[in-house]
Parts: sequence; C-alpha cells; structure tokens
Amino acid sequence: MTIENGIRVLAGTMVLLSVILTQFVHPNFVWLTVFAGLNLLQSAFTGFCPATFFLKLLGCKSTTCVDKNKGI
Repeated sequence: MTIENGIRVLAGTMVLLSVILTQFVHPNFVWLTVFAGLNLLQSAFTGFCPATFFLKLLGCKSTTCVDKNKGI
C-alpha cells in the first residue's frame, strides 16, 4: 500500500469510527470527525501530514518518489 492510499484509508476509518462512537457511545465523539477533517485540510495546504510518519514506519512507500525516479 502506498502512503497516499494509506492516508485515505486512515482518514475514512477515523470518520466512520467517529460516527459509530457518536451514535452508540457519546455525542462528543463527533469531535474526532472534526479533528480528522481539520487535519486533512491543513495537510492539503501545508503538505505536512503526521500520519505519513507512522505509515513510513509500517513500510508504506510513496508513489511520487518512485515515479520521479523512474522518469514516468
């Protein structure tokens, strides 16, 4: 899995988990969705996403680096 796809999977999982927890546990879990959305927004503008650090530790590779090296 690439880092780009991993970020999408992680963000989608956080949103779905937040909706389930908000419905069945406590309404304040909606703030988890807000956090995930704000993190996606800031990473779009700054290019920095904290999740990439953890995904790199898990062995995910970036497609942009591979494509630049191959000249594609």
